[in-house]
Amino acid sequence: MPPQTQTKPGLESEMHPRTRFMAPDYHGSGKLLNQVAIVTGGDSGIGRAVSVLFAREGADVAIVYLPVEQSDAEETADAVNHEGRQVLLLPGDVTQSVFCHSVIEKVVDRFGKIDILVNNAAYQQTQDRLEDITDDDWELTFRTNIFAYFYMAKSAIKVMREGSNIINCGSRTGLEGSKSLIDYASSKGAIHAFTKSLALKISQTGKYESTVLLRDRYGRSCSLWQNLPAMSLSTVL
Repeated sequence: MPPQTQTKPGLESEMHPRTRFMAPDYHGSGKLLNQVAIVTGGDSGIGRAVSVLFAREGADVAIVYLPVEQSDAEETADAVNHEGRQVLLLPGDVTQSVFCHSVIEKVVDRFGKIDILVNNAAYQQTQDRLEDITDDDWELTFRTNIFAYFYMAKSAIKVMREGSNIINCGSRTGLEGSKSLIDYASSKGAIHAFTKSLALKISQTGKYESTVLLRDRYGRSCSLWQNLPAMSLSTVL
């Protein structure tokens, strides 16, 4: 891949070569038939791939993204529609609690329910020295990577039913650290702790049972908390 740079947040449509997300050899089998999923950062990257394959498994998808990423979001929406499912585009800023709450309201208004929440939107900026991380950089990283997860989960959990799922996207850096991504790694560590703590809290209500899963550096699944079936929370690395 030739060297290339973009101003953040960047557009997947301007990457060369173009990313491959359609997974033509993957055939859906109705695992998520008629379920409703929210994917933050669903316009591109991991979020786009998740949105499209969730649709292939039968889910309708609400995609949350920054307004400047509209063109990427529309391309993802076309791919979801191509799978025969409905899509709802919700541009806005997940660092703001009011917007996150409005996302939940709009999805319920449109589809009547929420079965899956994928907290995926993230921000990172490499820095060689700790002194180079500004207060604004630190706050933006945490507001995007963990505040938003809290805002979305807090609003969604009020309307989710037994059998629903919250998936929080973590990172190996949250377990191992990173010398050039100190703020990002710290926020990802917070996601892991948030996910496990939330699972424990929900299990005490008697309404939901929970599971937390991590994957180690070799891709092996490590069950940290398990009590199935019912509502599940997962950290994906």
